Amino acid sequence: MPTKRKKKEFFELSEEMACLSGPSLNLGKIDFSKLKEYFWEKLIAILGSVSIIVLVLIFVFLLKDGLPLFGKISIREFLGSGIWRPISTPAEFGILPLIAGSLLVTALAAVISVPLGVGCAVYIAEVANPRVKETLKIVVEMIAGIPSVVLGFIGIIVLSAWVKDFFNLPTGLTAFTGAIMLAFMAVPTIATISEDAIYSVPREYKEASLAMGATRWQTIYRIIIPAATSGILAAALLGIGRVIGETMVVMMVCGNAPVIPKSIFEPVRTMTATIAAEMGETVRGGGHYSALFAIGVTLFAISFVINLAADIVVRRKGAKA
Repeated sequence: MPTKRKKKEFFELSEEMACLSGPSLNLGKIDFSKLKEYFWEKLIAILGSVSIIVLVLIFVFLLKDGLPLFGKISIREFLGSGIWRPISTPAEFGILPLIAGSLLVTALAAVISVPLGVGCAVYIAEVANPRVKETLKIVVEMIAGIPSVVLGFIGIIVLSAWVKDFFNLPTGLTAFTGAIMLAFMAVPTIATISEDAIYSVPREYKEASLAMGATRWQTIYRIIIPAATSGILAAALLGIGRVIGETMVVMMVCGNAPVIPKSIFEPVRTMTATIAAEMGETVRGGGHYSALFAIGVTLFAISFVINLAADIVVRRKGAKA
């Protein structure tokens, strides 16, 4: 009997020791999945912070060289004057014609490119058969890869001559010509992102619409496109961003006349073309030099406002959805 009792006590003691040692052994195990997740979270946070810091530094760099101009002229005169004569005596730095030219060309290009890009995306995603779909995707990607200087050359040689003859104009280098070329550049971006937005719409939406007796086209414009509105707006935003920041094409085909346009068939000069064309002719630290950097600050602010407005619209659309 004492022997059996001792054996029983020994087994109970062994079980207690195992229970006590279990947690200490588990503490030694490393959860590699959580460690990996932690690493990627921190890496993404660092990269996001770096991008914000770089953006702030760019803005500070522009301000540093652009602000000295406003010791010579007022902001109101800079933004509101219609005369840009940076090398005259006295120099005049009114950028209203440059702002008007940039906004006119951008608006025209957006009016042309957004419907074409969205229509192309709808056709590729919902209408085209697989063979045509793959061919069109390749063509769109090839168009996106054409250098802007090549498009500018085509605009000067081909499109400007056609615009001049068709509309009976004294010159084909106009805002309309530049808008067509910029729209051609923006369509691949808008089409690609809009197509992804359409593909992201749940398949159940389409199936439910067809099951209720709607036709394919009714399903596309009443169900699929409204459901993909946020992505389509984001695509339009990126397309407009590509347009407003383009330099080479507008410098080659828009005529480079720093005057406020009265119609879309007149030559214009954009802010980006002005910076590119005149930066090499300036004296570092001079008034002309500071004016070009001030134009860069203005362009930065316009781009920021457009992005902010589009982001607000996308968020509201997403919240309603």
